[in-house]
Amino acid sequence: MNAPAQSDGTRRIQRVGIVGGGQMGAGIAEVCARAGLDTVVAEADAAGALAARERIAASLERAVQRGKLDRISAEDALARILFTGDLEDLADRRLVIEAVTENADAKTEIFTALDKIVEDPEAILATNTSAIPVMRLGMATRRADHVLGLHFFNPVPVLPLVEIVSSLHTAPRVADSVETFVRDTLGKTAVRSQDRAGFVVNALLIPYLLSAVRMAESGFATAQDVDAGMELGCAHPMGPLRLADLIGLDTVAAIAESLYDEFKEPLYAPPPLLQRMVQAGLLGRKTGRGFHTYGRDR
Repeated sequence: MNAPAQSDGTRRIQRVGIVGGGQMGAGIAEVCARAGLDTVVAEADAAGALAARERIAASLERAVQRGKLDRISAEDALARILFTGDLEDLADRRLVIEAVTENADAKTEIFTALDKIVEDPEAILATNTSAIPVMRLGMATRRADHVLGLHFFNPVPVLPLVEIVSSLHTAPRVADSVETFVRDTLGKTAVRSQDRAGFVVNALLIPYLLSAVRMAESGFATAQDVDAGMELGCAHPMGPLRLADLIGLDTVAAIAESLYDEFKEPLYAPPPLLQRMVQAGLLGRKTGRGFHTYGRDR
């Protein structure tokens, strides 16, 4: 017996849009383009679009220099990406992934706009949020059944995991379609999570990072010794404070606040030192200084 024809919601995804060309958005766009997909990156303006292009070009060049990608493939990938300062250029996309700053109001505004712009009612709208409820973003649209979380990890071209997060409204066939896309098209491993703050990975990771911050804050051990202890004593590839710097201390604090708001558990509360560092603009690698100091070219 022949299988029923696939509906629009489960057709193979070939046209992808990314909202936001920062560290995460650029990484997502790169892996999509390297997978042969027609990719559009939408930034707030032309200057942001140019910065996104430069960020992806630099990442592809690093992959070439490290022998992970040949130059022709890198050039082809960059050529598959359209960079724009206009959300309207996402109108024909089959999947749009929002990857802007971890701010609920900003993300909600984008989903409201995308719902009006993206023409195909069966198109899927996804968020790369680390902790904001997917339900909230879905309810900002008229297609909550086609909204889900698609959470990549930094650096996106390197790390193989993606969390797929369904809200109470997300249609099962939509989540299944996205899982197939993640696995078969992007070549990554997918795990499923319920729509709760932190999902799977950050619900486990953030308390660990916050514990390390508290240890350094109390003077119990230096940041260098905390990280050396976990790297050399527990065989972790990166210590917790260096990892927090890589993620971005502002992002760590935002995820912690979302977790604490939902569960009211003290282990999720961002420590005062973390909050002060964010206020001071000491956000980790992206600003050159966090718990450790970094060269600006890194």
